[in-house]
Amino acid sequence: MTATAATPCTAFEGQTLLRSGPLAEVALAVKAAVERNTGDPVLVFADTTGRVVDLDLRGSDAEIVARLAPEEGAEPAEPRGRGRPKLGVVGREVTLLPRHWEWLAAQPGGASVALRRLVDEARRAGGAVQRRRAAREAGYRVMSAMAGNLAGFEEASRALFAGDRARFEQETAAWPADLRGYVIRLAFVADDLEG
Repeated sequence: MTATAATPCTAFEGQTLLRSGPLAEVALAVKAAVERNTGDPVLVFADTTGRVVDLDLRGSDAEIVARLAPEEGAEPAEPRGRGRPKLGVVGREVTLLPRHWEWLAAQPGGASVALRRLVDEARRAGGAVQRRRAAREAGYRVMSAMAGNLAGFEEASRALFAGDRARFEQETAAWPADLRGYVIRLAFVADDLEG
């Protein structure tokens, strides 16, 4: 995922929440924190994935924000191949056994239509499970980066992947409030949306 100016992100200075919001705003807060030079490390996370976002803080505020904006008319990084790229259709290789190809060829509309239908059905059927798994992984990425040496990390990890929010909150009760709150927000967001 490429982060842009509007990507929702959260920055920490040490284990204290520095700023949450669009990456452009977070980047400017990070620049100010780095200039204060408190000695605490500053980390920025993408809220949707929990991945660390690297920032180029050189130059003025306007230059930093401009680097985060996608360039208009920029071509995608991947070379153009088969498919209909303007419609978002790209050709990729799929490896199947001969019996799979035979079954796909016999389907109405051919192999591509059948594969798209199967993928869409699987996404609908497993969407909630996939969202919960992605949320837990995002929370774990942040935990690994910031809480790996905190008391209760291993047990909290087990509770996280078991989806046991109460036990997770119990195991992380002694953690810094900002960090604990952020991990809970990322890791259990799918549960909150469905509950």
